[in-house]
Amino acid sequence: MKKVTVLGGSGFVGSSLVAKLDAAGYQVTVISRRRESAKHLILLPKVQVVQCDIYDQHKLKSMLEGSFAVINLVGILHESGRSSFEQVHHQLPRRLAQLCVELGIDRLIHMGALQAGKSAPSQYLRSKAAGESAVSEFNKKLNVTIFKPSIIFGRHDSFFNLFASLVKMLPVIVLAKPDAKFQPIWVEDVTSCMVNALENTDTYSKTYELGGPQVYTFRELIQKVMTILGVSRPIIGLSDKLSYLQGFAMEFMPVKLMSRDNVRSMRVDSVTTQALAPELGVSLMPLEAVVPEYLTNATPRGAYDAFRSAAGRAINAKR
Repeated sequence: MKKVTVLGGSGFVGSSLVAKLDAAGYQVTVISRRRESAKHLILLPKVQVVQCDIYDQHKLKSMLEGSFAVINLVGILHESGRSSFEQVHHQLPRRLAQLCVELGIDRLIHMGALQAGKSAPSQYLRSKAAGESAVSEFNKKLNVTIFKPSIIFGRHDSFFNLFASLVKMLPVIVLAKPDAKFQPIWVEDVTSCMVNALENTDTYSKTYELGGPQVYTFRELIQKVMTILGVSRPIIGLSDKLSYLQGFAMEFMPVKLMSRDNVRSMRVDSVTTQALAPELGVSLMPLEAVVPEYLTNATPRGAYDAFRSAAGRAINAKR
């Protein structure tokens, strides 16, 4: 079996990807800073979880040895301690590509970001662009593919689940950059693109923008959450100046929900400029077909309906 090493494999996107790689017959090594955070993957038959400091060059190199391919999903939305945008989004991908060359690993898949660019308005997007550029420099020695998604949704996402919680708790939703545009894409579609690209030579040395079948404003997405949950809350859209003030205030919260840099990222619409490439072999799933299922499970009625549906399937399976 071919060994695929995944960095960032224990997270939201990584968990979906690792499961798909396992099902496709690859031997998967997940590198995690804390093995405990990836324990849900240990049950998969062809998955090995190893604990390693990815910023320790010597240890990381030893973990990569014997790999057929490496997939980098490591990313942060907020800086903290040693986890700076420069370190995580730029220096790590550069070192990872260099290690692949040294070890004779000729396949690297890297997760970038939609609208990343040298002149982008936020540190997040500029650092993502620097990382994409760094791995692309190795295209003559490595078969590199870069994926640049818009916001990603799915059962354990940090976008729709977060706003569903806020909608339930707050009488009014005060929304920064309400007219910012997004093109949400299902996590299973993102990871299917990656698995399908892994040994597809047509994808080598290419960069793909990933977005779902429809574009929404930030306000429209929050209204959609309310419709799914069956609640109604006034939405107060903030001006650019007030949006930055809200981001600044939230930087001092124990749990950072938003920052000024996040607000700056929303100055450019997270929308693709190209249709999904046919060589990726994926038919995109609309948001409306997925999000209601997992958001309503969080309500008593939704949990009851899910239980009743599961019970019905179990009974039918026995017949």
